[in-house]
Amino acid sequence: MLIRRNLSNLPGWCTKRKFVIIESDDWGSIRMPSKMAFMRLKKLGVDLESRDYLRYNLYETLANQKDFESLFEVLSGIRDKNNKACVFTALSVVANPDFLKIKESGFQEYHYEPFTKTLERYYSNENVIKLWLEGIDKELFVPQFHGREHLNISAWMKALRSGHKNTNFAFDEGMWGFVPEKTNKLNVENQAAFQLTDISDITEHQKIIVEGLNLFESIFGYRAKYFVPPNGPINNSLNRVLAENGIELRSTSKLQYESVGLGKTKKVVHWLGQKDANGIRYITRNCFFEPSQTGKDWVDSCLYDIKIAFRWNKPAIISSHRVNYIGVHEPNNRDNNLRALKKLLCSITNNWPDIEFVTTTQLGDIISN
Repeated sequence: MLIRRNLSNLPGWCTKRKFVIIESDDWGSIRMPSKMAFMRLKKLGVDLESRDYLRYNLYETLANQKDFESLFEVLSGIRDKNNKACVFTALSVVANPDFLKIKESGFQEYHYEPFTKTLERYYSNENVIKLWLEGIDKELFVPQFHGREHLNISAWMKALRSGHKNTNFAFDEGMWGFVPEKTNKLNVENQAAFQLTDISDITEHQKIIVEGLNLFESIFGYRAKYFVPPNGPINNSLNRVLAENGIELRSTSKLQYESVGLGKTKKVVHWLGQKDANGIRYITRNCFFEPSQTGKDWVDSCLYDIKIAFRWNKPAIISSHRVNYIGVHEPNNRDNNLRALKKLLCSITNNWPDIEFVTTTQLGDIISN
């Protein structure tokens, strides 16, 4: 295992500079609307706990004002060698399903709403979008593109139309992130927005990308340059439409299982800085920090990941999901994990005083230049 972790850092772009990038996924997406919704769905027999789903369904929802203020306090308090604050590259979706309109159509038509509208409904007494924009202005929290929704629309709508029991139970609570039963050959997860149910989905995925990137710009005032496919699965032919619409960088695993339809995949090898025929460069993560997942000392583990990255002259690109920083349903989840984040960041700056905090797009510019 240790040999493999070292070897995986060998290929790709190298640098003597010690860059630290924190990529945090899932911002903007709905997950569990309330504790009561969790209890009702559990009572109905919907599987909310298998695999790594429990922490997401227990803790995760749209971030509120307290979540952002607490996160920004930690990030702004840690500085690199250039006196620059730590920054999250916040991989964000820009829309959620419009449940009311979908139901009014008899589940025949899909409709979505900008996530800013979802925020207004969730937190009508808080101006949360103001904190998103404040994070951008202070370069503490810089959104990039995670998709239009964190939802496989084709698979979800087919399940709703067919009257699938648990999908409809979850729909009535305004969510979809349960563990799908393996009752068909497709085995497509609701969260995997760009996993193919059929090769014909690619046309719809192209439309989703274009609409999502345009909506991203209208909300944040700039074009996204970096894309992380939700849950990972994607067909690489979509790189063309991504590049045509301003995306310069795309996240991938080092060994990608490319989605080719009907639940099938093919293996594709990638490395940091690799450039495809469309001009898109690949970004590969090599460090992980998920303190809401129990059973592991995530500070020590992440520090070891960083040590290996720097040993092989690679930037430390840390993967850390939104769920770790949300306290709406359980404040201790946010507070405990922010303490762990602060401990991690202090340890990084103490162990490597010459580190530099950058966003993923800043790293992409450095690689290109």
